[in-house]
Amino acid sequence: MNNKGQIIAIGGGGFGRNPNQRIIEQYILDQSDTEIPKVVFIPTASAEDKAYIVNFYACFNKLNCAASHITFFERTPRLDGIMNKADVIYVGGGNTKSMLAVWREWKFDKLLRKAYNRGAILSGVSAGAICWFEQGITDSWASNLNVLNCLGFLSGSCCPHYDSEMARRPSVHKFLEDGKLKSGYAIEDGAALHFNNGKFHKALAFLNDAKVYFVEAKDNVIFEEPLVMNSL
Repeated sequence: MNNKGQIIAIGGGGFGRNPNQRIIEQYILDQSDTEIPKVVFIPTASAEDKAYIVNFYACFNKLNCAASHITFFERTPRLDGIMNKADVIYVGGGNTKSMLAVWREWKFDKLLRKAYNRGAILSGVSAGAICWFEQGITDSWASNLNVLNCLGFLSGSCCPHYDSEMARRPSVHKFLEDGKLKSGYAIEDGAALHFNNGKFHKALAFLNDAKVYFVEAKDNVIFEEPLVMNSL
């Protein structure tokens, strides 16, 4: 496959919960044309949680790749030098709104776009899934879920944790009914979406019977279309 413009968005799960499983992580690496891809972890949304970073290395050091990570809250390296060589970029979960604010301050969003355009594989879970879309459903606010404008590399909206957090489904439906949310994808934990050149490529299940839905409002009626899942 031509790897230009690939994005893999994960609804929940992966090495943050179980670094020994490595199913979706191996799939991401398999999409690279590079024999030993350079994988860069971006843990900004978790405020660079140390245990999360440890889990990243516990997972990816067991795979055929060269793993590293970028920090913004300690002494930050030359970002362009790292990003220009990255084959795979993996964005972790956490507070999406704060993550995007930090990225924009460092102009990191522009480096991500540049990496995407040259063919690096963009991936991530939760905050690292919704950030690529025009809009995402986020729990960045403690009080309630909200619609957040994101990077817009992919059209439409995205909601992670669609099965594991009870407020997700009714919130998506309400935002659609109110016209605040664009039609888009709802991803359960253990599932992911793979896009190629901005177009939907396939839906993936790496845990149990995880599902992905395309959700939209038509004449004030909510439609959830379950996508055909490809088991890993």
